Amino acid sequence: MKRICLFPGTFDPLTLGHVDIINRALPLFDKIVVGIGLNSSKAPMFTAEQRLEWIRDIYKDEERVEGAVYEGLTIDYCKKIGAHFILRGIRYVSDFEYEKTIADANRTLDRTIETIFLTGEPKYTSVASTIVRDILRNGGDASLFLPEVVFKSLPK
Repeated sequence: MKRICLFPGTFDPLTLGHVDIINRALPLFDKIVVGIGLNSSKAPMFTAEQRLEWIRDIYKDEERVEGAVYEGLTIDYCKKIGAHFILRGIRYVSDFEYEKTIADANRTLDRTIETIFLTGEPKYTSVASTIVRDILRNGGDASLFLPEVVFKSLPK
């Protein structure tokens, strides 16, 4: 059985913190699907197509990573793609408390899908998409938080 993992998120934008988690998870799985979840309660800064393009550009030479866009419950999308693992990145204790609640709910819905937590590298602890969006909205330099592919694609 292939070890397929879903790394769900909004990735609005995809940050160096996200890339760090994906890269460090690669030895653990046969395939990682970076799933851009569409959430009607959020108004993203970047289109799902743009976010998907970033994933594809960054991992164009890594066949074990693919991007996808999905709606609905993450657990249902896992079943659709045959993923038995959900990958989540943790920066702070507060992240763990929030993520554990979701992991517990997902385990209740399907005991065959396990959530795996990876802690972020300390240098990426302050990297959050919300903060990066604020920097971008206010004309600041977000290059220190973004992969080069993402930064170069932003309007100047």
